[in-house]
Amino acid sequence: MLGFLLRLLPFWVREPLLIVVGSVFGVRISYLALRDDAWVPAGIGVVFLVFTAVRVHTVARALRARRHPSPAATEDGTVSDAVVQPQPQPQPQPPAAQRPAPAAPEKEPNAWGQALAAVALFAALGAALWLGPRLLPSDDDGTRSQSASCSSGEAEELPSAYKKTTRAVTGDELCKVLNRSDLAQLLGTPAETATVATGTSNTAPLTDGKVARPEAEVQFDTYTVNVSVTYNKLSIAQSVKLMKFGQETDVRTLTVLGRPAVLSSDHTMKFEISLGSGGTGGTGGPVEQGPLARTLSVALDAKDRGGYYDITVWSTSGALPDDSALLDIAEKVLPALPERTV
Repeated sequence: MLGFLLRLLPFWVREPLLIVVGSVFGVRISYLALRDDAWVPAGIGVVFLVFTAVRVHTVARALRARRHPSPAATEDGTVSDAVVQPQPQPQPQPPAAQRPAPAAPEKEPNAWGQALAAVALFAALGAALWLGPRLLPSDDDGTRSQSASCSSGEAEELPSAYKKTTRAVTGDELCKVLNRSDLAQLLGTPAETATVATGTSNTAPLTDGKVARPEAEVQFDTYTVNVSVTYNKLSIAQSVKLMKFGQETDVRTLTVLGRPAVLSSDHTMKFEISLGSGGTGGTGGPVEQGPLARTLSVALDAKDRGGYYDITVWSTSGALPDDSALLDIAEKVLPALPERTV
């Protein structure tokens, strides 16, 4: 079918297309063959290059024939090998009373114009095939995986600590702020979509339910992002002093959005729960050390009067994004949260 369509094209359209296609494929396949040290692709690349050389020779002959036309030149510009037969000499005719005006010769198409149009058409088709997947939404079997959405927590009864804390956000509000459409891009994995997005309105441990601590978590295939807000009186400066006595590593102080902040690393906890069968109940394994997590803690206000945001990122493989990813998330998420007032 493709060969039939190519034969329908004019000579000055078909041949430049074949030259461009043959040269591109020949050079590309030959390069890959040399890089991978594969002989079969190398042979295929040579075939493409030889085919291209033959087409170039054909076009060169046609151009020479158009520049020096001969009676044996065909319409497509190729020269026929047939022997020119001698033509009989015309017999003198009696002079006519009025000779009809000669017909205007038909204007032949410009060969170079056709060649340039063919190359431009091929370039446009290549650009459309190259940019199509990037500009158009990709569908798999007619459906596209949607990013996870935060569950509504309207029916959830908030602990009393939230009522006593001025302008405290809930876990549902924090989840909606964190679950941004560009969160995967900020993490350096723009092709991924969120698989899980949750938010909870908890209280800080060991505070007898008196300190509000909402948190939200968004999971991707590569990374998991957790953001929590602790409304206590612990400042970032005090937290840095405590880190010197703890197990946090790679501690670095800095300023984020005009507020004191600190970067630190610590291992997550890993534990397994085995569900029993036959009514025997479940059993839990020992708590183990999980993969390393990177946390950015930012004060609730510029004066560091107590309370802080925690932005933590980790992955099951142990890989971590650059610290710039945490800073980018903080600069996008924190301005959308209300500052703590005294």
